[in-house]
Amino acid sequence: MLADANVVRSNVLRPDQAGELVRFTREQAGWNWMSFAVHRLLPGQKIELMTDGEELVLVILGGRCLADWGQQEQLIGKRGNVFDGLPYALYLPTANHVRMTAETVCEIAECRAPSHARLEPRLVAPPDVFSALRGGENASRQVLDVLGSDFPADKLVVFEVYTPGGNWSSYPPHKHDVDNPPLEVDLDEIYYYRMKDPQGYALQNLYNHQPSPRDEVIKVHDGDTVLVRDGYHPVVAGPGYDTYYLNFLAGSSRAMAVTDDPDHVWLRSTWKQPDVRLPLVRD
Repeated sequence: MLADANVVRSNVLRPDQAGELVRFTREQAGWNWMSFAVHRLLPGQKIELMTDGEELVLVILGGRCLADWGQQEQLIGKRGNVFDGLPYALYLPTANHVRMTAETVCEIAECRAPSHARLEPRLVAPPDVFSALRGGENASRQVLDVLGSDFPADKLVVFEVYTPGGNWSSYPPHKHDVDNPPLEVDLDEIYYYRMKDPQGYALQNLYNHQPSPRDEVIKVHDGDTVLVRDGYHPVVAGPGYDTYYLNFLAGSSRAMAVTDDPDHVWLRSTWKQPDVRLPLVRD
């Protein structure tokens, strides 16, 4: 099990140093679904990944690399970092492999979930990514559907979320920990954070009313990962610090059926327009 069941702090690497910024398996996390890692490659370095009884999603956080997954080798990646444009992502079902060779410094997020579904590999390029503004006023954010619930995958769903400094996100607070479709489905969730200013921070509130009330606030920095196992989990970005998080979800269904906290759902009726700072990224 992880030392802290709800947060994994980023490994500290120099900007010119290759290695793993984060890694944990689902066994270490103590849940059934997702394993997660973030790799940094220097130009010319390679990484080879296999899928055996798992599906795999790779999201290019920044940089460019040559990728070969059994089709013609392709150059993927465009943005310099997560605040520099829309992503490339590669989906691989079980019984596949990929070799990636960095052309620039390249950072790659890797998420796996158990799967034996015989599906097709698929590259997601920036034109395939749907961008939308959610919420309103100081609860506005930009959400990118990287692998939405309509994507032909087995378990994994993937989003990127951009929250302007001082704004709330994942708000009103919602949860997805009860298998009661179509009203709510049980999904574990990963929040992987990046800050536009590395000294920035955000706060994430993990709480529940029942069956056993709890209330925890986690201060997250650039590169930290929060594991959402159950309960409500809103986020607020520190004023002045635009915040990004990469969401991976997996569980009883790929439907995004959630329950809002009834104490706070009334706020939706007060929103008149989104924050004028949005969108924070464009292709």
